[in-house]
Amino acid sequence: MVIGVMKEPAGETRIALLPEHVQKLIDSGKHEVLVEKGFGESLFLPDGDYVKAGATVTDRDTLLKKASVYVRINPPDSELIQKIPKGNVWISYLDPVNRKKTIEALAQKGVKALSLEFIPRSTYAQKMDALSSQASLAGYEAVILAAERLNKIFPMMMTPAGTIQPARVFVIGAGVAGLQAIATAKRLGARVEAFDTRPVVEDEVRSLGAKFVKIDLGETGQTKDGYAKELTEEQLEKQRQLMAKHCTLSDVVITTAQVFGRKAPLIVTREIIEKMKKGSVIVDLAVESGGNVEGSKPGEDVMIHDVTIVGVRNVPGRVPVDASRMLSGNFTALLTHLMDSETGDLKSLSDDEIFQSICLTRDGEVIHETLKKMWSK
Repeated sequence: MVIGVMKEPAGETRIALLPEHVQKLIDSGKHEVLVEKGFGESLFLPDGDYVKAGATVTDRDTLLKKASVYVRINPPDSELIQKIPKGNVWISYLDPVNRKKTIEALAQKGVKALSLEFIPRSTYAQKMDALSSQASLAGYEAVILAAERLNKIFPMMMTPAGTIQPARVFVIGAGVAGLQAIATAKRLGARVEAFDTRPVVEDEVRSLGAKFVKIDLGETGQTKDGYAKELTEEQLEKQRQLMAKHCTLSDVVITTAQVFGRKAPLIVTREIIEKMKKGSVIVDLAVESGGNVEGSKPGEDVMIHDVTIVGVRNVPGRVPVDASRMLSGNFTALLTHLMDSETGDLKSLSDDEIFQSICLTRDGEVIHETLKKMWSK
């Protein structure tokens, strides 16, 4: 199998495969890897490192002609789609719910499009789960972003001049990102509280040393893939009212609440913001999917009633070395799984549960039933 690894669009700091993982794929004896010239520049990795790993460094047009499987973090634009030969395989984040035209264009071109977003949230697929690996880094970095902007320190300090009380941090959503945010804030010495609509995560929150805030919303829970179920508008309103107290007592609020395939729920309203301490900080990790915080803007810090609302895009991209290392491991595990161990060819779609979960297009059609149902809503 010839694997082509492409450069990312401008602004992306992460890369899909590191030289060590390229070498691992090549050493299996079943893969040839082509790398686009300048691929590792954002991490200061010269082309020579990929050559030493056994890859062939070439230009994009040659890569497109010779490779049969293409790997990248970001989805292709319309111009690139037209250059992909019929029958070849594209693997990346595809934002499939919101990029219907992109998915349909890949289908029309006869490309097999595999979406990282649909990798099952299971123990078996954990090594391939790029969403979780990047969410963990986002949770960590959210706390660092807040600490940089807050006008006080996180830990308690007992000094001859008096005792400094610890900062209070409230984390909304205790998924992968939220749990990492809790752990990071605790390591920095903050007093941490957390809330999640799923009662099953209470033990995890408490195990990290945080207080779990209980709010009775009636029937809630999670999907079979571990995502929080979408709340009704009545439940959301009750959640906002009861969380307002915890937000107003906090120096930092970090929101991580997202529902797969849906716009992020609005949790922190302007009314709540106006009751918060002046100088406090909110980090909205859902800003790129609609935002949990009223007034947050992707790529900007916004000041509302003397509260800083942080809406950084691509938060894992702020720590690209570790983000790339995790993504590279995810891609390598996925590629290894999808390839037949004897021939090195791509497995048949019908033979593999993970392949069935992530394959969106085949034979000129969009075949993913779950995605088509999401588009119809």
